[in-house]
Amino acid sequence: MAKRLQAEWEEQEALLVVFPLQQLDWQHSIKEIQNAYINFITQVIKYQKCIVLSSNPKEVSNLLPTSENLIFVEVVTNDTWIRDFGGIDFYEDGVKKTYNFTFNAWGGKFEASLDNQVTKHLFEKGYLKGELIDEAFILEGGSIDSNGQGILLTTQKCLFNDNRNNHLSQEKVLNKITKLFDLEKIIMLENGALFGDDTDSHVDTLARFLDEKTIAYVKCYDKEDEHFEELSKMEKELEQTGLNLIPLPLPQKNSFHNHRLPATYLNFVFINGALIVPTYSEKNDEVVIELLKLFFPDKDVIGVDARVFIREHGSLHCSCMNVYKN
Repeated sequence: MAKRLQAEWEEQEALLVVFPLQQLDWQHSIKEIQNAYINFITQVIKYQKCIVLSSNPKEVSNLLPTSENLIFVEVVTNDTWIRDFGGIDFYEDGVKKTYNFTFNAWGGKFEASLDNQVTKHLFEKGYLKGELIDEAFILEGGSIDSNGQGILLTTQKCLFNDNRNNHLSQEKVLNKITKLFDLEKIIMLENGALFGDDTDSHVDTLARFLDEKTIAYVKCYDKEDEHFEELSKMEKELEQTGLNLIPLPLPQKNSFHNHRLPATYLNFVFINGALIVPTYSEKNDEVVIELLKLFFPDKDVIGVDARVFIREHGSLHCSCMNVYKN
C-alpha cells in the first residue's frame, strides 16, 4: 500500500488554530496576541474553513467576525503551537489518514499532557474524520516539510536530538520516518538555527518547499549578524540538493525582555488560494511579499503582522495545522 505525505499547497479541508485564553505563556501579552490571532484568522476564513480551539468557544466567537467558515471547539491545551501537537495527515492509496504522534514539548521543555490529547478528542467528537493512527514516535509538524512527491526536508539538530526518540539510533529514526511516509529521499540539513528558537531548529523556520522542485530558505546578508556563519553553511548544503533555491532575507533583529526572537519569513502558511506570510513591520516585508507574489501569480500573498507571535518563539505556521481533503 502506497503512502504519500502531501505538500502543504494541496487542497485543504480546514485550518486548525488554538486561540489563546488561559495559556500561561501568553499572559504577558494576552490582549496583543488575541488581536494578532483575530487578524490571522480573519484572513484565513476569506478562503477556507478554520476550526478554532479554545477553553471558552462562546467568548472567542464574540471576538471574531461572523462567518460560515468558522467552527468553534471547546478544548483545553497547554499551549497554542498546534503545528507540533496536531495530527499529521497523509494519503494511503489515495485515502487520507492521520498520524497521532507523541508530543513531548520539544524535548521535555514544557508541560504537554493536555496538548497530547487534542487530536484524539477532535476525532472522537467528529470534528476531524478518517482513520487516526496512534504513533509512539515523537515527531512535530514543524520539523518536517514535504514536496508531495516523496522528498522530505528536515534538520539533524531536531530529528537526531537526544531529547526525542533517544532509544532509537539515527539510522532507525531515518528508517522509521521513511517507512511512515514511503519516502524516496530525506534532505537532512546539518546546519541552520535561529537564536531564541525552542524547537532545536525546526525546518519551518529555516527552509520550505514552494513547489516540487523549489526550496525557499532564510539567508543572512549581514556578516556582522550572529546568524551569518550558521545560515551560510546551511545555504551551501541546500546548494548541493540540485533543487531550485530562493533566498528570503533574515528579518532585522527583534527582541523581547532583552532576548533575541526567532523572526523568520519562512514560517508562512499555505491555504486554499492564498499564502499568508509573517511580517515584522520592517523594510524586508515588502521585498519578501513581492518576491512570493512573482512566484505564485495565481495565489493571493497576504502579510500578517507576526511581531507578537514571536514573543513566545513561534510564528504563523507554528500556530496552525492544515487539515486535508478526505
